[in-house]
Amino acid sequence: MDVPIRAEAPAGMTFPPALTARRQGRAIVMLIAVALIGIVLCLQYGTERIPLPEVVRILLDPGAAAESASGVSPAVIVWEVRLPRLLLAFLVGASLAAVGVALQALLRNPLADPYILGISSGAALGAALALQFGFTWAIGGFTAVQLCAFLFAVVTIGAIYRIAIADGRIPVQTLLLAGVIINAILSALILFITSLSDSTSAFRLFFWLMGSLATLGYAGLGALAVTVLIGIGMLCTQGRNLNLLSLGEDPAQGLGLDVERVKRMIFVTTALLTGVAVAVSGLIGFIGMIVPHAVRMVLGPDHRLLLPASALVGGAFLAVADTVARSLWAPMELPVGVITALCGGPFFIYLLMSHRKEAIG
Repeated sequence: MDVPIRAEAPAGMTFPPALTARRQGRAIVMLIAVALIGIVLCLQYGTERIPLPEVVRILLDPGAAAESASGVSPAVIVWEVRLPRLLLAFLVGASLAAVGVALQALLRNPLADPYILGISSGAALGAALALQFGFTWAIGGFTAVQLCAFLFAVVTIGAIYRIAIADGRIPVQTLLLAGVIINAILSALILFITSLSDSTSAFRLFFWLMGSLATLGYAGLGALAVTVLIGIGMLCTQGRNLNLLSLGEDPAQGLGLDVERVKRMIFVTTALLTGVAVAVSGLIGFIGMIVPHAVRMVLGPDHRLLLPASALVGGAFLAVADTVARSLWAPMELPVGVITALCGGPFFIYLLMSHRKEAIG
């Protein structure tokens, strides 16, 4: 039975168009299939091209492939090099896109991006310190740079939260200002540390800041996948609440929503997801802005579908972007952040001009 999963709005207020369970399920299944097909297609490309039939054979039977011209088995290339990297790209892209959807609803700002709260700068500072002091230890498949980046991201989350909260409430404007202030301070510290670094450490930090999807390995990917799935799952449970927040805090309160509790939950979850993503990939911008808008134009604004759909599209988009970054000038590798910026920059200008026309009109 095709049952709409929506609430009734009072007179004068409108919710997104009716979303049925059947339509939601169809859309999610289709996007999962597209993402899987996209990852399989991306496995062909890199320094050495592996034909698609060979990729499929390797996935079905890892020991069936012979050695390539380079002397390395295509099965090793697929299973040990390309697949872990594509899975990492998918998890990071899914995180950033889901965070973008939640922040655009929470802040009621269509230009909101996962980095708007300054969490990324905290992670970048942690990475800069790890590189400056030459930390080389690793835990659970995560490097010292990644662990320090996440630790500093968590500390930044706490600092922003303490600055923004007042009498148990988190005013949106105060939250934004706190993020901007923290971002400015941390950016200055990063520049200071970079100026003290030797050329090797400075280059590594510069490359990391432009976005780098160095392979974690399957152990690290497993821990990351659990964290990302829990975080995105928690945001998906807030789909109806995000719909209400999009109407404004006062209307949402009038409809019975505990606005402050929901805001705290969304802030903490999005901040932790951003910290995790930045820690393992560096600064990869624009995904949290362009993907939600693109999905919204196709599937509509209902967050119960928009959020999981954006996560799937964001993951597939970053996997493709990383494949382009690895293949465009192979064997030289471009930072994936350059590719996403080249895609996101023009889109950001388009959004800016569209909203300016609306304001004038």
